[in-house]
Amino acid sequence: MQCTMHSIPASSIQVGGNAPTPTEFPRSLDESFSLPFSKEPLVDFSSSSLSEIPINVESKEVPLVLKNKAPRWHEQLQCWCLNFRGRVTVASVKNFQLVASVEPSQLVTQADQDKVILQFGKIGKDIFTMDYRYPLSAFQAFAICLSSFDTKLACE
Repeated sequence: MQCTMHSIPASSIQVGGNAPTPTEFPRSLDESFSLPFSKEPLVDFSSSSLSEIPINVESKEVPLVLKNKAPRWHEQLQCWCLNFRGRVTVASVKNFQLVASVEPSQLVTQADQDKVILQFGKIGKDIFTMDYRYPLSAFQAFAICLSSFDTKLACE
């Protein structure tokens, strides 16, 4: 699995780094949904290619990319394993850990690269656990975990 978090800069996992957070919230629901009215559509969907749709890029920072943590070979068990530190108790193809995938030019220490940002695993029949940390929000972590069910429904 690989997740590109366009709303979170890769620099957020560095020491002293931070993710952008909203500084103001609308006072009412009406304010949050008000759009300027225009006769021209924001996006012309008549084009044959979605690659022609303009993308509004507010920041030129590199987005945070999360990837599966590589498992290690366990000599006693003779299998590939991930250390969930006791939080996951049932072997499953749905179990995963995500860590930051960074370029060497981003000056992120190996310790920061090895930190698990999101882990998800099975603890019983149809019961799972999810652990996440900064810079992910609960909503983002939950959405990533839900997406893992889409591709692995028939694996067990």
